[in-house]
Amino acid sequence: MRAEGLSETAVETFAHYERLLREGEQGTLPESSIEPLESLPDAEELPASDGSALGEAVMLKLNGGLGTSMGMTKAKSLLEVKEGLTFLDVIVRQILHLRERSGAPVPLLLMNSFATRDDTLAALERYPDLAVDGLPLDFLQGKVPKLLEDGHEPVSWPADPALEWAPPGHGDVYTSLAGSGMLGELLERGYRYLFLSNSDNLGAVLDPRILDWFAREGLPFLSESTDRTEGDRKGGHLARRREDGGLVLRETAQTPDEDREAFEDVSRHRYFNCNNVWVDLRALERTLSERGGVLGLPMIVNRKTVDPNDASSPAVLQLETAMGAAIGVFEGAGALRVPRSRFTPVKTTSDLLVVRSDAYRVGDDWTVSTVRERPPLVELDPDHFKLMGDFEPRFADGPPSLVEAERLTVEGDVTFGADVKVRGDVKVVGPRTITDGEVLEG
Repeated sequence: MRAEGLSETAVETFAHYERLLREGEQGTLPESSIEPLESLPDAEELPASDGSALGEAVMLKLNGGLGTSMGMTKAKSLLEVKEGLTFLDVIVRQILHLRERSGAPVPLLLMNSFATRDDTLAALERYPDLAVDGLPLDFLQGKVPKLLEDGHEPVSWPADPALEWAPPGHGDVYTSLAGSGMLGELLERGYRYLFLSNSDNLGAVLDPRILDWFAREGLPFLSESTDRTEGDRKGGHLARRREDGGLVLRETAQTPDEDREAFEDVSRHRYFNCNNVWVDLRALERTLSERGGVLGLPMIVNRKTVDPNDASSPAVLQLETAMGAAIGVFEGAGALRVPRSRFTPVKTTSDLLVVRSDAYRVGDDWTVSTVRERPPLVELDPDHFKLMGDFEPRFADGPPSLVEAERLTVEGDVTFGADVKVRGDVKVVGPRTITDGEVLEG
């Protein structure tokens, strides 16, 4: 790691998790150690903002993903998402609108990876007024060695040495903020409050009401959560530790097999983690100092093969952390119930189709949100739609209208013409070409 130029903070943090692994830590959070959350404060009941904290606020987007699961080889945020705009275009417009409306020059900061940095910074050259206060627009996330499952030594893969490394999960944002010097620079310039979220979640705009409440309550850390639905059964949820009542985040990879049913019970664990996080930078600096630079988030052990496209390649472990799990590290951390509109992630081409369709709109503040209480559920056949190179030609004339759809399931090779409408619950089985203007029902 040192030879790769990674910071000493990153080295010590990885060493911490490697020691836990060798000591037998499984990175699990059993059901017996937690209790469900009964209720949370509600963002929709917060008073209007007076803007008093905006001058100390920064918006940070995690932008390290390449969108490889969708067949992309560049930053996922450079993918067109709505009305000819990319994720990055919409994010920039959100922050510029906030500045114009409030008069506060809130900086936008990106955490890029080695793979996304150059393309992203080139795209931002279209916005010469974006930089604030001489701050750089980004800093780099780290990387960690993949460890052999047998023996836990760093894997060697001469066929493609880049595959010897893995991203350390989005919990790395705290380590990279400190190790890059960005945390110190922000504090030195008078910034205190950080709002961070994923670049593929366009509902996560900096809300001054939440910021005011966060600052007024004096919280060190705040996690936004929304009501969990059947579609969120696989996603992380909040709970309380039985031993001390503190809040924790539990992800799928941390759940023992025997607790999977309880994990997926959305009536038991009601609050889904949006991965929208607020951090008091002073509290972060203080906590890192107290812990010798290692925040100590719960470890997640992901089991893979060194070459993800070659199941016969050596089995490896990737040691990761989740940024939302910091809720269990900061004493006095809180959580807030937010509307579903603040959680609009695009993880698959099925998600992308829904957001590109008329089931979502772009608001005056450039947030992208559903026009109905619940968006339609779309399931596209992964054999024909998973990769962007397959997806785009099948919707060459634009997405179908989904505003009246409840569910669209597509099986097989189906190509959609222009101005197609979907109503109710529809299943289409290919091979088939949907003609221009066709209305699909039932």
